[in-house]
Amino acid sequence: MKIIYFFLLQTQAAEADTLMQMLQDESSMSFFEILRQGGLLMIPLFILSIVAIYVIAERWRTIANSKMDINTTLNNIESLLKTGSQQRAIQYCEEFDKPLARILKAGIRRLGRPIRDIEESIKKAGKKEVFTLEKRMDWLATIAGVAPLIGFTGTVTGMIRAFMDIQSLQGNVNPSVLAGGIWEALITTATGLIVGIIAYGFYNFLLGKINRTIFELENASADFVDLLQAPSPKKKEA
Repeated sequence: MKIIYFFLLQTQAAEADTLMQMLQDESSMSFFEILRQGGLLMIPLFILSIVAIYVIAERWRTIANSKMDINTTLNNIESLLKTGSQQRAIQYCEEFDKPLARILKAGIRRLGRPIRDIEESIKKAGKKEVFTLEKRMDWLATIAGVAPLIGFTGTVTGMIRAFMDIQSLQGNVNPSVLAGGIWEALITTATGLIVGIIAYGFYNFLLGKINRTIFELENASADFVDLLQAPSPKKKEA
């Protein structure tokens, strides 16, 4: 009995050592090795993540570069126009590669025409700048919706693979046989959700900054039109 008991203890110890070795091997897997377990659907998810990063960085930079001191710009243009220097006011706007400067330049070029023509020119220039600010934001919105769907597709394909393994072995399976399908199901789902959440979060964040920028441009355009309609000092003296 002592010999049998000793043999059982040795067997259990060997199994425990094997289990510990398996856990150590899994914990030592690199991040990319874990992602590779997700299967072929990880390729489109990886592409979507790269595109999302590009759009986020590019739009953030565009929005940051569009900022301009509105009050200082309007005051400088007002001073130039009061001296009758329309061409110098246009040159001043051309010094800045900013949405506001391009909008104001479009209005200054129409000086001398009816105020409605000036307003129409400003509106057209404003629409172009709004389009530029919102460019590629639809990409980010699409990624936010598509990435989780691809992840859930990985869940379905992973479970199909697991059940196919069960059928091929006629039900005589152990958890290690099903591990491949479960890995694929869980990793693709998690990756798709992470990519989608990040894309959706930055989409709303950037859209908020774009809307604030558009609001500032609209206010600045309205102030510019009011500036043009303000009576000149000569008219006041008369």
